Amino acid sequence: MTDPQADSSLGTQVLKMLDLIDYQEGAVVSRTLIDKKAGTLTLFAFAEGQGLSEHTAPFDALVYLLDGEAEVTISGKAFHLTAGEMLIMPAGEPHALKAIKKFKMLLVMIRS
Repeated sequence: MTDPQADSSLGTQVLKMLDLIDYQEGAVVSRTLIDKKAGTLTLFAFAEGQGLSEHTAPFDALVYLLDGEAEVTISGKAFHLTAGEMLIMPAGEPHALKAIKKFKMLLVMIRS
């Protein structure tokens, strides 16, 4: 998984979020759009079958699916998401993600 520093080259311009990250076969790719003290915006592209194993985060996070199909598990409960749907993952709750079909998502994390 790649995770470069926040991308300041995006500047003030109109962009298509789907075009800002590409799929890579057999991998999870990430691109940090904003990384500030108050929170982060990160794009992810998951190849089919790829995922993130169960973990916790100290802050609430919002997952917004831009493309594809994913399963997000929070505290043992599975949620099926498709493009255009979102889910909030509460701080401190164990969660995992898996690509049912390849998918792209925006992860918004707000620090408190």
